[in-house]
Amino acid sequence: MPNLVLASSSPRRKELLEKLSIPFTIYSPNADESVDKNLTPSEIVSILAQRKAKNAADQYPDSYVIGSDTVVAHKEKVLGKPADRESARKMLLGLSGCTHSVYTGVSVVYGESVRTFYEKTDVTFWELSNEEIEWYLDSGEPFDKAGGYGIQGQGGLLVKSIHGDYYSVVGLPIGRLCRVLKHMGFPQLY
Repeated sequence: MPNLVLASSSPRRKELLEKLSIPFTIYSPNADESVDKNLTPSEIVSILAQRKAKNAADQYPDSYVIGSDTVVAHKEKVLGKPADRESARKMLLGLSGCTHSVYTGVSVVYGESVRTFYEKTDVTFWELSNEEIEWYLDSGEPFDKAGGYGIQGQGGLLVKSIHGDYYSVVGLPIGRLCRVLKHMGFPQLY
């Protein structure tokens, strides 16, 4: 029976994949994450997800390997993880009262078969006061997350609405992933 491998060290992606109630292995790929800055957010996450999956597939050639990448885009600019408190503050100020898009790319590799897709979810923030931003920065949560917030944690209190896949914003659109795995012949899904 083929194994399932998650090519990610993200604890959030691990938690989401655990929702499938099937065993899997975690592998932290050493994939190049540099991309052409002129690419669209959907192209960036698709390329990086595929790179990660293919890197891990070299180590697990008989397994279904899942690679994923997430970026936040606002006003045609891709927001990565903030480098420090000041860059996190600037990100949150920029997102305050606005709608931004979260793109998560997923690539599944099994043998010679590769399926890559992305989900785009629009997220609208409440208008944030300076006190709210400082409170959130003090939580420590913004610093390892694209766009400087985590919707599944205290950052969810900043969110007014979402339009799209919540799990994609967290980092892995598991509903669509299940359908892709099933389509590729993964034997342990419903």
